[in-house]
Amino acid sequence: MSSTMLKLYESSGSPNSRRVRFFLAEKGICLSRVPVDLGAKEQVSEAYARINPRRVVPTLVLADGTAIGEVPAIQLYLEETHPNSPLLGSSAREKALVAMWDRQMEQEGFAVVMETVRNAAAGLKGRAIAGPHAYEQIPALVERGHQRIADFHADLEARLGETAFVAGERFSVADITAIVAIDFATKALNLPIPKSNAETRRWCDSVASRPSFAA
Repeated sequence: MSSTMLKLYESSGSPNSRRVRFFLAEKGICLSRVPVDLGAKEQVSEAYARINPRRVVPTLVLADGTAIGEVPAIQLYLEETHPNSPLLGSSAREKALVAMWDRQMEQEGFAVVMETVRNAAAGLKGRAIAGPHAYEQIPALVERGHQRIADFHADLEARLGETAFVAGERFSVADITAIVAIDFATKALNLPIPKSNAETRRWCDSVASRPSFAA
């Protein structure tokens, strides 16, 4: 499914960009992609700031020039314009449950992993929070982050003991948020799924077998 009038400004090393790429792959949507080199700090350039004043990736630019710059907002636009194979739910009940679980996966998993990485990485000194403003790292947040990630794994294991996927019996955006968080925690913090978490490993194997996982 081609949407060549859309442009996605993104980075291969950005977990948030990966959440959108994963979503696009599940939907089978093809669009124009514009790489933003985070290593070269292109995201903080004046040229990119004119596209996204928050100076973060990803950003979806529509044919009329409208820029959408937050992952849930980008996903909502893509779902509304490409309703086949819904990832945000179908019925009112399912939409509410998917939104609830996706928010939990973002707040208790994804955001925690990002906070921990940004406060730990030497290359992010003075950039502990993504965006236009400079913030110093807080080492105590790294220690707390490790505990919160352990709690996230425990809570997710309990949830997946009850259901096939995070938000219910169907794969949804909540699974995308959760798996990207777990994958990033594994690679960037060496905090993989605990070996004893059999239900999470079952779910992870199922999600990783989807072609979209490589996005």
